[in-house]
Amino acid sequence: MSETSNNNSNKSRRNFLKYFLGGGLAAFAFSVIYPVVKFLIPPKSSEPIPTSVLAGEVGELKPNSGKIFRFGNEPGILINTPKGKIRAFTAVCTHLACTVQYRDDYEHIWCACHDGHYDLNGINIKGPPPRPLTQFKVNVKEDQIFVSRES
Repeated sequence: MSETSNNNSNKSRRNFLKYFLGGGLAAFAFSVIYPVVKFLIPPKSSEPIPTSVLAGEVGELKPNSGKIFRFGNEPGILINTPKGKIRAFTAVCTHLACTVQYRDDYEHIWCACHDGHYDLNGINIKGPPPRPLTQFKVNVKEDQIFVSRES
């Protein structure tokens, strides 16, 4: 009878060690994997996405010039073309998400990261950008320029 109780005692110790070590290993794996997963899956933005923003005033943009403005949490670019027409696009390059700028010497939009070029309609004309820029709708009300997403 002492042999049977001794075997039961050894089994219960082994089971305890098995569960203790297994639980510790599971806790360690969770403590390593959880932060990695939280880093790879960004949290949802709590900032509301605006439908329209005040991008500037008519007098501040001379012909053949551009200006960067905020459209929610991304930059936008407002351009007064050489012919005096006001246009607006997202200022995020479609290649690697660099911020684009208006070059008055080229008379088009340029990305400095990898020499990407866009015409005044936002269409990629040279360099690595794979897609055109997203165009915004421009409304002028009482010398103020409002930019909204195309619907």
